[in-house]
Amino acid sequence: MSIFKPLVQSKPYSWPLSGEWQLDTTAVLVIDMQRDFLDPAGYFGALGESTSHLHSAIAPARKFLNAIRQHNVLVIHTRESHRPELVDLTDNKRLKAERQQSAVGSLGPLGRLLVRGESGCDFYEGFTPVNGEIVIDKPGNSAFYATDLEHILRVKRIKQLVILGVTTDVCVSSTMRDGNDRGFDCLLLQDCCGAATEELHRSVFASLEREGGIFGAYCESTEFLSSLTQYESKLKLA
Repeated sequence: MSIFKPLVQSKPYSWPLSGEWQLDTTAVLVIDMQRDFLDPAGYFGALGESTSHLHSAIAPARKFLNAIRQHNVLVIHTRESHRPELVDLTDNKRLKAERQQSAVGSLGPLGRLLVRGESGCDFYEGFTPVNGEIVIDKPGNSAFYATDLEHILRVKRIKQLVILGVTTDVCVSSTMRDGNDRGFDCLLLQDCCGAATEELHRSVFASLEREGGIFGAYCESTEFLSSLTQYESKLKLA
């Protein structure tokens, strides 16, 4: 397995901190690229939020996902969702959604909001997992909360996480923070993430600049792919 040098384009440090990385110790986490967030008729739209900035991430994320699939790397998709009986829905989350007139489990144009098996819970066009990719259904914001994600990553001996998806300031950021606390070196793909507003999106990357990259590093997906392919070409010529 090829050993790659750090990504010098990433900020605020050259990712990863260990000084080198391998594809077989790296996982790509695609966070919540599902209709309930990206389709205006889904849960996010029912909250009264705009999906316009979320949509700015769709094309770059699709392109990155298609490109990274050409390499031997673990890809994991998440969906924020609940069991049909809503037995995994906390009162705190239930009451907040009800206050916004978008109760989890209520009927919307794409079926029951944030419920597994409904059309809204399914992946948005272009983000359907392919054979061998893993799907994690999560009842909260972080992909680590009440799921077996960490167990899978430990079994696969993953050390680095490349993260993309929606929303930047909530589920993506929560996953990155939890991953960092568990010792994974996280890299966030800036152009492959989206939030309700540009300001919320930018605030996450501003926070990553603090304390030398307190939660991880970030870069553009094109920078990551360019660095990967260029270094692979050098290895083949060596």
